[in-house]
Amino acid sequence: MREGFGPVMNTPGHMGVDFETRVNFERLRDYRLARARAALEASEFGALLLFDFYNIRYVSGTWVGGALGDKMTRYCLLTRGGEPIVWDFGSAARHHKLFAPWLEPYNCRAGMLGLRGAIAPRAGLFESAVAEIVGLLKDAGVYGQPIGIDIIELPFLFEMQKAGVEVRDAQQTMLDARVIKNQDELMLLSQAAAMVDGVYQDIFEALKPGVRENEIVALANKRLYEMGSDQVEAINSVSGERCNPHPHNFTDRIIRPGDQAFFDIIHSYNGYRTCYYRTMSVGSATPVQHDAYTQAREWMDKAIDLVAPGVGTDEIARAWPAATEFGFADEMAAFGLQFGHGLGLGLHERPVISRLNSLKDPIELKVGMVFALETYCPASDGVSAARIEEEIVVTENGPAILTKFPAQELMIANKY
Repeated sequence: MREGFGPVMNTPGHMGVDFETRVNFERLRDYRLARARAALEASEFGALLLFDFYNIRYVSGTWVGGALGDKMTRYCLLTRGGEPIVWDFGSAARHHKLFAPWLEPYNCRAGMLGLRGAIAPRAGLFESAVAEIVGLLKDAGVYGQPIGIDIIELPFLFEMQKAGVEVRDAQQTMLDARVIKNQDELMLLSQAAAMVDGVYQDIFEALKPGVRENEIVALANKRLYEMGSDQVEAINSVSGERCNPHPHNFTDRIIRPGDQAFFDIIHSYNGYRTCYYRTMSVGSATPVQHDAYTQAREWMDKAIDLVAPGVGTDEIARAWPAATEFGFADEMAAFGLQFGHGLGLGLHERPVISRLNSLKDPIELKVGMVFALETYCPASDGVSAARIEEEIVVTENGPAILTKFPAQELMIANKY
């Protein structure tokens, strides 16, 4: 397994300073918008109309999260040759005019579509929004051409169809645009991973009999926000008999001596996300727990050693066992256990690597891709299991690993 960083994958401090080259946010915004524009020019679309929060951030450099993150209220229009136009929730539009000078003030607009149906379509908000968008499409000279939309509410789709707008899928276009990261994205991904490195040290020290799974979740949330995380999306905290099968959640279960436990920390720093599993045992570990961990590590290392430009994701998927080899009926039932997925502004970007999809539809690895690789091995005791995850950057020289907390051997927390 190869490790190491190039000069653009370092982990500088979070603050901007005059004596080191760190993240250049102007360069980051310019790069992302240029990628989106190039994807639009290469597509069949006259414009992109984006509702996916990550696509909106990628194109416009704006973000409103929290309670509004899943309400389908914010949207962004990018026409051929045009500048991004953002409709945002109430006063957020005024905030953009004041603090987002890379956007034209006139292009920061208040918008409201209904909060996923809480305001009924009969109120006319969809109708008025579509009329405004159609006017902008006409002004840009692209009305009559197909319009690419990433995700959409059905009432909005119906109004677009009434207005004579042909809607096609733009999510594929945007995911293709986002797949290659520049140096600033790589630094932010590295910084996000470094924060989780530190949280795992805290977890390792806190993991002892009597601690509950939810207490570990609370600890991780507190530390991440203290270090500057802008969103803790999820923490999986799984212990004891809950390890097998993997439930992908957490409870108030009390951790006991000899338990195996694994955790997944999913958060973002300046929008760029982690997905980062580690497995530990509490006080002591049995031979079968060690065996499961050793097998999961072997599967991981075999996959990492294949990572290089030009390699197909099918080759990596074949390095992992078939579902039937570790106790599942088929690949659908085992999906997400021997698994890879792109990382960036979204948790699941391209490439997605799995026997479920990659053998039929492989993707060629390219320099600048970033993805997480995950392996899972159930133990022969029927309750324990090992879960490992590493975040990988594809470089000209092969894989570089962003996740640094030790994972070559099963770590024993508070060893007796």
